[in-house]
Amino acid sequence: MENKAVATQERNITDKVLSRVKSLEGKGELKVPGNYSPENALKSAYLILSETIDRDKKPVLQSCSEASIANALLDMTIQGLSPSKKQCYFIPYGGKLQLSRSYLGTVAVTKRLKGVKNVVANVIYEGDEFAYELDLETGFKKITKHDQSFENIDPAKIKGAYAIVVMEDGQNYVEVMNIGQIKKSWNQGAAKGNSGAHLNFADEMAKKTVINRACKMFANTSDDSDLLIEAFNNSDEKTYDDKDLVSNVDYEVKEEIKEKANSKPIDIESPKVVVDVDPVEVKGDIPGQINIIDPGF
Repeated sequence: MENKAVATQERNITDKVLSRVKSLEGKGELKVPGNYSPENALKSAYLILSETIDRDKKPVLQSCSEASIANALLDMTIQGLSPSKKQCYFIPYGGKLQLSRSYLGTVAVTKRLKGVKNVVANVIYEGDEFAYELDLETGFKKITKHDQSFENIDPAKIKGAYAIVVMEDGQNYVEVMNIGQIKKSWNQGAAKGNSGAHLNFADEMAKKTVINRACKMFANTSDDSDLLIEAFNNSDEKTYDDKDLVSNVDYEVKEEIKEKANSKPIDIESPKVVVDVDPVEVKGDIPGQINIIDPGF
């Protein structure tokens, strides 16, 4: 009987999300990537959610509001993210389900923005010859030199890192951070840069940090769909200290969820659900949150 109830809940929520996605596509407000199946992504996400519990050991499908579950799934599909590819994960927080994009997801979404060919990052070590310049007309940075010897590669001797959003027109977007800036960013999280990932894979975490900064700045200055950028910002990793799913660092999604679920919830009043209206901005704990039409919760 319980399995039937869960299956009914899944159909109710995923059907509403799919209906909203198709509506946005029909209006020309959303373009789903050609190789992305919202149906498959939603099914994969629901399988993960069905096995996820909150800090009180309750299933998130019971403890989190259905409106928040639907909104998290909608943000996922708008960005074309796949939980099975570890591009995003779900965090139960204060009775709501929130979507958090991984490092891999940030790169994937940025590569879908207009004119973007790739996103790359490199670490600068002691002994490297590195230089960049500023274009005084555009304000953009340009890497002019980075010579690195194999012997210089040492995670204990990181001087900084840079990320490049490679553009089709050659006007690349560059972010450069020194190690002081990187560590200040790490210090914003609960682990204060002392997690296993930061201690054992400092080079990968440095690249992740500068890529996240570059992609966020680029996305919010692009002329892409407001809907996509809204979803991008909704799932930005601004609330949590994450052990992100970076290359060469194998963190399981469930462990990430478990750690965040044990965080102290924020006591914020839930936004009201608006029935049969177009998406609106909710002035609550998540700026730009999108309401689902007629959620029936």
